[in-house]
Amino acid sequence: NGIFQNAVNYGLFTGGLGFHYGAEKIAMTVIPSATGNTRRQIEMIEDFGVTAIHCTPSYALHLAEVAESMGKSLDTLKTGIFGAEPWSESMRSELERRLGLKAYDSYGLSEMYGPGVAFECPERDGLHIWHDSYLVEVIDPATGERLGPGERGELVITPLVKEAMPLIRYRTGDITRLMDEDGCACGRGQKIERITGRCDDMLVIRGINVFPSQIEHVLRTLPEVGDQFMVYIDRVKHLDEMTIEVEMSKVSFSGELQDLTRIQKKISAELQNTLGLRTAVRLVEPGSLPRFEGKARRVIDRRGNA
Repeated sequence: NGIFQNAVNYGLFTGGLGFHYGAEKIAMTVIPSATGNTRRQIEMIEDFGVTAIHCTPSYALHLAEVAESMGKSLDTLKTGIFGAEPWSESMRSELERRLGLKAYDSYGLSEMYGPGVAFECPERDGLHIWHDSYLVEVIDPATGERLGPGERGELVITPLVKEAMPLIRYRTGDITRLMDEDGCACGRGQKIERITGRCDDMLVIRGINVFPSQIEHVLRTLPEVGDQFMVYIDRVKHLDEMTIEVEMSKVSFSGELQDLTRIQKKISAELQNTLGLRTAVRLVEPGSLPRFEGKARRVIDRRGNA
């Protein structure tokens, strides 16, 4: 019934054994590759003919990047399950294009048994909640007021079958919205929108709320830049300044000063249109920014050091 490569941590990260046992339940052969040693991961995909893979979306892009540098196509892959960090539709498209698979979003948290709180169906238009196990709400994170369908806020979960550590209206810190309850073509019930960020991910820059997912969305629409970026927040003369380092794509990296200046201005303008504030943009060479095997940590807030 397929070969499943579980490329996540098998330590205290609940996604490791959670997905491992789930794959065994549906009679899949499981390759417990865990994290790290990307070239070896690629060799295992080839050697075992892996058909499905589970990892973070940022690590999946890194796998694709390394596989391309090795001249590997990874054409046995059919399905990718990605989670543990926010990711966008444009990132889904890129993963599917570069890895040749169908990408699905997964949502879970350690406090709720780990993976399995919500998952995408074949329609891939929101994540279905497992109703027999969870009661979900969305609230205004500032006031605690309950919000209706379509209103974005903080996800609150009450597990219905927990025994050793029952929780009531547990605030997850994750930002989403309840989707309309008109049903789904697959026949399942209530859905939430994919997680767009966390309450504690939100940056307040000069009074403006900024989520890293907004920055990612802008950058992924620009063909001149690559997959990787970092955000730095500093306080300069009592004012907040945001600098974004972004890798150029190999195609657009000409080394010509006029090309670099043009691309830099374009990125700055697109970010200002979306975020409503000016940002400094620093272009760096392809492959120069850090890669992440687990959850990507793309924001470094240095204002506390000022």
